[in-house]
Amino acid sequence: MDETAFRQARKAAVGHPCPFEKALLAGCGTCALAQRRNIAEREAVACVDGVAREACDVLLRLLRRNATFALHLPHPENRLTHAQEMKVQCGGLEGLQRALTDAQEVGDVNALVQAACRSRGSLEDLPYSVIVQSVAAYRTRRRTRQP
Repeated sequence: MDETAFRQARKAAVGHPCPFEKALLAGCGTCALAQRRNIAEREAVACVDGVAREACDVLLRLLRRNATFALHLPHPENRLTHAQEMKVQCGGLEGLQRALTDAQEVGDVNALVQAACRSRGSLEDLPYSVIVQSVAAYRTRRRTRQP
């Protein structure tokens, strides 16, 4: 399946893609509202709740904007590489988890986002200076050399 056909099939199969899809597929957390779908030997994650998806999308946009300096980006609206996106998603969720509960492991992403909304009243009021430290410290998995 070529890339154009894959994108069309993905759009048809996944009506509401999860904003934290990369993090969920990498095992950086789980979500009770996530539905995994297989499309041509690839996996995609859809969100079954539009309101929760919007909250996650707002959080991800705020994480990207606040992590601009840590990722050495000149502008927050620039498209991120896969490694940078992994740092923002996985590192951001880990940082948010630590800021709220001092726990190391990220559990349910939706529950974490809802807890963040309840604790501060708004996602804009989260301690991003603390969260971005986890984004900067997050290390993606290194490739192993093939003999």
